[in-house]
Amino acid sequence: MALTFEVVVEGTAGAIAAERTGAHRVELVSALADGGLTPSLGTVRTTLGAVSRIDVYPIVRPRGGDFVYDEHEVAAMERDILAFAEEGVPGVVLGALTPKGSVDRFVMERLLAAAEGLAVTFHRAFDVTADPRAALDDLIALGVDRVLTSGQEATAAQGSGLLAELVRRAEGRITVMPGGGIRPDNAAGLVIATGATDLHFSGQATVASAAVHRNPRVRMGAAAVPPEDRRRVTSAEHIVQIMIAARDGARQREAVSGGGT
Repeated sequence: MALTFEVVVEGTAGAIAAERTGAHRVELVSALADGGLTPSLGTVRTTLGAVSRIDVYPIVRPRGGDFVYDEHEVAAMERDILAFAEEGVPGVVLGALTPKGSVDRFVMERLLAAAEGLAVTFHRAFDVTADPRAALDDLIALGVDRVLTSGQEATAAQGSGLLAELVRRAEGRITVMPGGGIRPDNAAGLVIATGATDLHFSGQATVASAAVHRNPRVRMGAAAVPPEDRRRVTSAEHIVQIMIAARDGARQREAVSGGGT
């Protein structure tokens, strides 16, 4: 079972680290603490210029919160997709839902038209759909290439049952990519349980800020955001550990499958 590894990164340094590990693709975002928002055009351009062996897929998500977008937000997303396409990205990550929790086919058709010629991943908006099976069928009908999902649970490990069902239901028509809380200690079991061939993870670590002067009385972000004396970075070591564990799981799964034939 050949595995494809996607690493979510917040900037160029993360993409470089992921490329050095042999990962296949990065999802380039800003504001990962908000679940990932659209990166700036400058970040996309700089990242594309800094890597050569790894695919860069920017997310197109204009704000945090729900995935029900107004006309202005949809227009902005279309423009972002077109701008990223002009920069030469091979794919984008996007998604939109109706207020009742189904895939917004009208908005998706507009976004997919803007993304013509690019590979498209539907992001974890999928995990708040009312009917994940119907949502998967809608994405297949729309021609989406890949769906990122934790199996509608807090982590992919907890959602492995639904993930396995979705992989079977997809029948190769769309790639079901588990993501959410994937670590070295659960990657192998997730591959074995789901049969997934694509995995999405961050591989992040917390490091001290390079700033010498600090003001502990001030905090810029919400509680989920690291304070200004620390920051989250992509760790090549963590990525490699997850990849090794996942490949071990793939070998175990193949051994079991081979033994049953």
